[in-house]
Amino acid sequence: MTHPSFDVALFGEAMLLLVADQPGPIENATAFHKRTAGAETNVAIGLSRLGLKVGWASRLGTDSMGRALLATMQGEGIDCSHVITDATQRTGFQFKGRVTDGSDPPVEYHRKGSAASQMGPADVDEAWLRSARHLHATGVFAAISGTSLQAAIRSMEVMRQAGRTISFDPNLRPTLWSSPEVMRDTINDLAARADWVLPGMEEGLFLTGESTPEGVAHFYRQRGAKLVVVKLGAEGAYYDSDVAGTGRVEGFPVKEIVDTVGAGDGFAAGVVSALLEGRTVPEAVRRGAWIGARAVQVLGDTEGLPTRMQLEEARL
Repeated sequence: MTHPSFDVALFGEAMLLLVADQPGPIENATAFHKRTAGAETNVAIGLSRLGLKVGWASRLGTDSMGRALLATMQGEGIDCSHVITDATQRTGFQFKGRVTDGSDPPVEYHRKGSAASQMGPADVDEAWLRSARHLHATGVFAAISGTSLQAAIRSMEVMRQAGRTISFDPNLRPTLWSSPEVMRDTINDLAARADWVLPGMEEGLFLTGESTPEGVAHFYRQRGAKLVVVKLGAEGAYYDSDVAGTGRVEGFPVKEIVDTVGAGDGFAAGVVSALLEGRTVPEAVRRGAWIGARAVQVLGDTEGLPTRMQLEEARL
């Protein structure tokens, strides 16, 4: 059996994020702040800042956006040895508007046909993947193309066969799927391949038809999940697990909600990091809730993700 040499592997698309400098419709903005975006890269950055060894596999163009994203991820201490750069392909990007009322900001994606969407099962280096303790997967990478879906499935199969743990965040992106029904069926199939499933309550209602966190958790537990954590926003989270039973963790108070995008990714980084450190399920969910609360108080997707020192100062 391959002995793990790093902590967490992730497959996914990184996009350049252009955030409007003023509230209102995106088309009225005259200046933008440049940042990074991507569900998997947000989690990768969050885990790396907490001191875990993280490997990220992806594809980028050799354009200025691709170079900026690669430099950022390398600067965060993430192993990018399995990121392919290709001069014939282009890097995806997105615009994000500004809001002042705590609502979800408007987002406009430009990712169709991107370099990352060209990824397929051949991009899953099985030996490299098996050298990780854990795989974190999301519904976003699976949604960007038919071949990326097959890569996502293959990565989960490899880790399951190797006896590694797998976490899965549905991260629903309806515009990337051919229909709501296909999205529901595919996401639930992927969730059934994971050990730890991390849906939001609104996602859970759509995916399972259950209107309570208990019902959502039971749906995935019945399909093989060892742990389900249902995110409840300001109310915290509900968990149902093999080892810790069921329970709730309260949310952390937030002075002002600046940007809700990326909060779920921060939550995932908190839960996954704590579980891999051997913390209890309640401790892991509490860490996730704390990081999620930090994430909604800043403009970009990753500015609120803490360092290990900040985590220790918070006694989490």
